[in-house]
Amino acid sequence: MKILYFAWMRQRIGVSHENIELPNSVNTVDGLVDWLIARDDGYAKAFAKREVIRAAVNQEYVPFDHAVSDDDEIAFFPPVTGG
Repeated sequence: MKILYFAWMRQRIGVSHENIELPNSVNTVDGLVDWLIARDDGYAKAFAKREVIRAAVNQEYVPFDHAVSDDDEIAFFPPVTGG
């Protein structure tokens, strides 16, 4: 699975992307976030306000209960403001 992180999430985690082998226990975006948070404090800080983070699976926005598989590309986006 390829995971992409954008904006301040990338800064808190320390990488813009990573490739992981999806654990058997993870089958949703929410489960993936829980697993990532358990890995490191940077992930915990990046996902501290999970309710404002957007997720995309294979370039389509999805809710956090969306199913994931090892072949997916997951992207996480913090809220954005524009002007």
